[in-house]
Formats: sequence, C-alpha cells, structure tokens
Amino acid sequence: MTREDSRTAAVERWGSMVWRLALARMANVPDAEDLYQEVFLRYFRHEDRFESDEHRRAWLIRCTVNRAKSAHSAPWRHRTLPLEVAAEIGVRDEYREVYAAVLALPPKYRTVIHLHYFEGLSVAEIAAHLDCPEGTVKAQLHRARAQLKDALADVEL
Repeated sequence: MTREDSRTAAVERWGSMVWRLALARMANVPDAEDLYQEVFLRYFRHEDRFESDEHRRAWLIRCTVNRAKSAHSAPWRHRTLPLEVAAEIGVRDEYREVYAAVLALPPKYRTVIHLHYFEGLSVAEIAAHLDCPEGTVKAQLHRARAQLKDALADVEL
C-alpha cells in the first residue's frame, strides 16, 4: 500500500469521528472544518509512530480536543457565528433543539457528551483520552445531562 493509499484509508476510517468531535467542540462548521484539516495534517506528520489502531484513535481524539482548546483561546475566536449555522447541516428538524442545546453547553461538557453518546466510549475510555480522573468525567456527564434536562424541559421529543 502506498503512503497516499494509507493516508486515504486513515481519513476514511477516522475522518467521521474527528469531524463529529471537531463540530461538537467548535460548534460551527467553518471552525470544525479548519480543526479537521489541522488534525489530519498533524496526523500525517506523525503517522509512522503509531503502534496500533487504538493508539491512532486515542491520538486523534486527544489531538482534536487539544487543537480545539487552542482554537478557543485564540483572540479571533471571540467573534463567533450564530449557532444556527452549525444546526443547519445534517440535523433533522425534530432534533434541532436538542442539537442546539448540546452546542450551547460549555466545551468540556460537549466533549464528554459527544464522546460518550456519539462515539460510544465508556467513562474509563473518555478519562484516558482526556487525561483526567474517571470521577471528573462522571461529574461532567452528570452536570451536562442536568443542563440538557433544564434546557430541554419545554421541548417535546
């Protein structure tokens, strides 16, 4: 397999996971696209160092989270787009309010919600990927669910 073929295979295998996490962290499509590209550029620079697919997956999650944190601290980040921009893409009408409520969560809560419910990671796996104690992940999931419950109290699903 050529280097180009292996890179294409990596993007096909891990791209949707990186994209969903980038969108969950950035809360708008243009920033998520930038983050997605940056993560894969970094991946291509380090692709020979990975021992297994699990190592690749963990690295991609960690890199996506770290790059999102850096992007959020950038001065240009204070100029944001409306939440509706992100909600317009690929979200069915009946889930728009739920999606908007998830995107309105603070980034640390959006991340654990995304990794748990969309990527299917356990609390232990999330803690390992985010390099924090399991108790912290459990607390963040609990607080995120409580905020979502309050935000969606009037929404009929």
